[in-house]
Amino acid sequence: MKTKSYLFAAMASVLLFSCVSPKKLRQSEAKYAELSATYLDLQAKYRALQDELNKANNQNTDLTTRKAALENQISELNKQIEYLKANNNTVLNQLKDLSVVTGSQAESIKKSLENIGAKDLYIKDLQGSIARKDSLNMALVMNLKGAIGNLDDKDINIKVDKGVVYVDISDKLLFKSGSYDVTDRAKEVLGKVAKVLNAQPEIEFMVEGHTDSLPIRSAGIADNWDLSVKRATSVVRILQDTYGLDPKRMTAAGRSQYLPLADNTTAEGRSANRRTRIVILPQLDQFFKLLERK
Repeated sequence: MKTKSYLFAAMASVLLFSCVSPKKLRQSEAKYAELSATYLDLQAKYRALQDELNKANNQNTDLTTRKAALENQISELNKQIEYLKANNNTVLNQLKDLSVVTGSQAESIKKSLENIGAKDLYIKDLQGSIARKDSLNMALVMNLKGAIGNLDDKDINIKVDKGVVYVDISDKLLFKSGSYDVTDRAKEVLGKVAKVLNAQPEIEFMVEGHTDSLPIRSAGIADNWDLSVKRATSVVRILQDTYGLDPKRMTAAGRSQYLPLADNTTAEGRSANRRTRIVILPQLDQFFKLLERK
């Protein structure tokens, strides 16, 4: 009985396969080839975006390290100044009795005073350069807030953290749920941001897409990595094509669900995590030019 059943199933499969026309088979093969090519193209773009993201992260780490080194240098110079002042006070006390001051001691006093003045001036230059950089960042933040106007802080947030300017825009302002099509209201907001960025042509920036941790269920979107990258590239295209920003200044990156602001186990937390972030990239060359004496 089982043998007859197997034979019947095999004959049915043969008859079914024979019903598929050669034309439909060729169409299916062509569609498969097209999908495979698209997949390979997306993989290549993804790898390129990851390289750009790693480069930007390395730049940010380098700036933080160099700033810490400068602050340590300032601290060491302050210690040297205190030491020189203490030694100088000892020598100056000897001046109460001019008979004990030799020519070499007098020369030493002179060099010590000159050394203190030079080190103090250098410290003031370093502190002034750091202050000017922070002032430039704060001016940029104020310009962005002034251009955008009185939007709800839940929809858009502009801040400075560790010397870097961040503009966070919620996904409900920019996109429809599960989509990477930019809304008309979002284009208006992006236009205001673009106006400020166009006025600062030396500034480079990165557009990051962020999602919550829930799996995506939309046609044409593979996963949260895919959605975050597509949202970032949608924003970059608007800034380039509609508002004329130089594409060489921009980087598009997807961070998926892996850099949350809040707990993904709550609806409120997931809403905060779904965002697009514009990161004003720190310019190391420009910062260290501030250290050059005019």
